[in-house]
Amino acid sequence: MSELAKVERTTLTMKETAEYLGISYWLVNQLVRRKQIPCARVGGRVLFRVQALDEYLKEKEENSLKK
Repeated sequence: MSELAKVERTTLTMKETAEYLGISYWLVNQLVRRKQIPCARVGGRVLFRVQALDEYLKEKEENSLKK
């Protein structure tokens, strides 16, 4: 039998996103409710693409340097 290639996840759950960003689960939930963080709702779950989170952080960093 051939082995199936293991699929690498590119999405995070809300809890994983909180850990990834170093913020609380509550704050991630608030950002989702306010539509201030990129996410996708799939089957009742809220998922975050790692690439989108990295871009979101980069944008926040750039905005913090603007005067």
